[in-house]
Amino acid sequence: MEDIKTIDIMNYPNQIKEIPYNFNDWEEWRKVCTTTFKPFFPLGRFPQTPEELEKHKHLFGTAFYPYETLDDFIAAMDKEGYDRVCISAVKMWSYRTSFKLIFDFTIDQVNDLVKRSKGRIIGAAGYNPFRIKESLENIEKAVKEYGFKFVYLHSISFGIPFNDKKLYPLYGLCDALNVPVSVQTGHSAEALPSWVGNPMDMDEVVMDFPHLKINLSHTGYPWIDEWMDLVWKHENVYGDISAYMPDSLDPKLLAFIASGKGNSKVMWGTNGLGLGHGKHQIMKMDMKDKYKENILRNNALRFLGLES
Repeated sequence: MEDIKTIDIMNYPNQIKEIPYNFNDWEEWRKVCTTTFKPFFPLGRFPQTPEELEKHKHLFGTAFYPYETLDDFIAAMDKEGYDRVCISAVKMWSYRTSFKLIFDFTIDQVNDLVKRSKGRIIGAAGYNPFRIKESLENIEKAVKEYGFKFVYLHSISFGIPFNDKKLYPLYGLCDALNVPVSVQTGHSAEALPSWVGNPMDMDEVVMDFPHLKINLSHTGYPWIDEWMDLVWKHENVYGDISAYMPDSLDPKLLAFIASGKGNSKVMWGTNGLGLGHGKHQIMKMDMKDKYKENILRNNALRFLGLES
């Protein structure tokens, strides 16, 4: 089939080197080099010198070895067949180590990328449940003044479940503004809480906000049955398979996204792990061409309200 002009529903500002970020600054990230992300890091740590970067050339184009400029990133989007990429001003907390924000990207940093990309970057705001008033003000500004299309919530790094009262102001504002919310579900690859990532805690939220579109990001692993249940059950609940290579997904999850139960609701996102490999794996999968188009493009357009 012909190439599909893909939408990446899940990416971060540090995919581009113009927005500086040092993974080595945080113990949570350093741990992944010897645990969940160990296969990617032959040195057992993030590269720090040109010589070490040479040993990590396989990571070029990821958030760990980012593009130098926005222009370079746009060129990579064109090469790999991406129409638009969603980049979020995500807030992520150090739960046990430094008690600071590991990720603290701003709406202004993201908006700069949005403006300079001439429509190729879609902005998403973040939310800090420890700074509710400030977060709500930023979200309203991001949506009304900057045209951001959704909010990405990394609640599990704060150690709170999806139905926690600290998150209800976010859900209420997004419901009023008619913008979706995306949340990381499932386990944390970093040394951060996983027990609050069970997607089933979102069931109560959906009942309270039935018109709010919600994306359950990162497959919900290891609670993939619960993840599939919510995506299938609720009209306004979507899911994305970012943070995983499609070829490595559980067979029942692959069957779900290639079936009528899940195919109109599941989206693709790179999670900063590179534009090429994951998309190419989906393009090669044994499923209907229309289903591939839904995963790579159509479902994201519908989630973001951009069908027209």
